[in-house]
Amino acid sequence: MKTPAIVTEFRDGLASGKLLIQHCNDCGKPNMWPRYACPHCQSENLGWVQSAGAGTLHSFCVLRQGAPEGHEEDLPYAIGVVKLDEGVQLAVRLLPSGPEDWSGYACDDRVEFVPVSAEQIEKRPCARFKRTGG
Repeated sequence: MKTPAIVTEFRDGLASGKLLIQHCNDCGKPNMWPRYACPHCQSENLGWVQSAGAGTLHSFCVLRQGAPEGHEEDLPYAIGVVKLDEGVQLAVRLLPSGPEDWSGYACDDRVEFVPVSAEQIEKRPCARFKRTGG
């Protein structure tokens, strides 16, 4: 399946170990997920900047069964919503603290971006995060 053009740079960034967020070149505000126009000023003059990769975990869920079609072999895994320090939110995969162990996670934890291999991004093109210091 061909990658949609609007997310190509985001996924390419992940594959090279960088977390990129969309940035409006006119008003200077970040936004995420990628859009064709800035949600703040409606400009179409958008680009990408590298995120520091730190944020707060707002919510998360550990899936042990009932994965969506095509994700069954990933079980178990955890997904979460992270608000980056830059002010935008994104859905992420949470890395376990140990084998199949996400018990150390709690809402409002500080989390950080973890680069993974290009092969892992090719298989599941999403950002991975872990607890800060965990």
